[in-house]
Amino acid sequence: MIPRYSRPQMAAIWAPENRFRIWFEIEAHACDAMSEAGIIPEASAQAIRDGGRKAMEALDTDPAGNVEKIDAIERVTRHDVIAFLTWLGEFIGPDSRFVHQGMTSSDVLDTGFAVQLTQAADILLDDVDKLLAALKKRAFEHKDTLTIGRSHGIHAEPTTFGVKLAGHYAAFVRNRQRLVAARAEIATCAISGPVGTFASVDPRIEEHVAKKLGLAVETVSSQVIPRDRHAAFFATLGVVASSLENLATEIRHLQRTEVREAEEFFSAGQKGSSSMPHKRNPVLSENVTGLARVVRSAVVPALENVTLWHERDISHSSTERYIAPDATGTLDFALSRMTGIVEQLVVHAGRMKANLDSLGGLVFSQRILLALTQRGMSREASYAAVQRNAMDAWRGNASLVALCRADREIREFLADDELVALFDMGYHTKHVDTIFKRVFG
Repeated sequence: MIPRYSRPQMAAIWAPENRFRIWFEIEAHACDAMSEAGIIPEASAQAIRDGGRKAMEALDTDPAGNVEKIDAIERVTRHDVIAFLTWLGEFIGPDSRFVHQGMTSSDVLDTGFAVQLTQAADILLDDVDKLLAALKKRAFEHKDTLTIGRSHGIHAEPTTFGVKLAGHYAAFVRNRQRLVAARAEIATCAISGPVGTFASVDPRIEEHVAKKLGLAVETVSSQVIPRDRHAAFFATLGVVASSLENLATEIRHLQRTEVREAEEFFSAGQKGSSSMPHKRNPVLSENVTGLARVVRSAVVPALENVTLWHERDISHSSTERYIAPDATGTLDFALSRMTGIVEQLVVHAGRMKANLDSLGGLVFSQRILLALTQRGMSREASYAAVQRNAMDAWRGNASLVALCRADREIREFLADDELVALFDMGYHTKHVDTIFKRVFG
């Protein structure tokens, strides 16, 4: 995570002090359960809790100093969990011998990672909710704002800007559902000991820890939580990022000088170019596009992490130390940035109407085609008749309605008033309410 594209709340989740707090909670809950099961003395479990609280207070008071102490131990032990437990034991005293009873490092690492990922997912869900609210507000604001629909980047038929935004809203509703499912998939606990057989740690310990942390019990952990869960989680982040890029790309195209139908808010004092004072660039949308690429870059490593040797190896570990903070932090930033873009988006309805009218009614070509076929002309002949006039209109020779009125073949099938009636914009917007009901209820 780099500060430029990180927000404090998400960065805090991946800070070492948060990881160590979660590790302590896992160990403390496990000790409580072992005490209830008669595996360790009740007084020892309480001593572990009391000493652990002192450790956490020290961590809160001087995070950097205590993280460095743990790191210094790790430089000797070359094992992160042992380093943490050694540091923790200094605050607990003799009863620290009961900490981590029968457990293996992955019990702490994977369960702790699950907690961090669910914390991150909760922030991302809140981000999506804010973006949905912004999209909904602007969609209703421009429900009836006419604009041209484009296919292949070329004028197609009319739509409304509200319908465009409603489509993106619907995509993020689906993304929210995916994130909820991804959060549930990743929220699992594994306290099963070496190779996951529970030989040295009773399954009741796992159940207790899982309940306390709000996690589900992993069905078969094999010593690590299966990485197909993580692959699904990061793949979901990739889909959300792609939806952001889709929206960002739409805004970038609409802001092009030749189009100028919508643009990012340009604040007082903002500069678009170091050399050209006139420039107003879609820099925020371009930024979101780039950030989406970073999030998607985590998907392939996460998929490759599914394949581990036998009951476990740690080939996934180094990868996840990179991709988890980077992907969640970057997506958090990008979602927040896009919410601001949508909230402040400047919409030029007049320019939309001008672009819509710029080709002399070409966008009504399908209506003429259909009308001719309904009157008895073959589809091939109808297409040829409309197309030859459309190409003339495209070249700017006259409007499509004028050219069609002068076309003897078309006039044999359509009276003047019938032809003119086909150029009614309301034809293309008559089902906007239906679309909005489907999207917004």
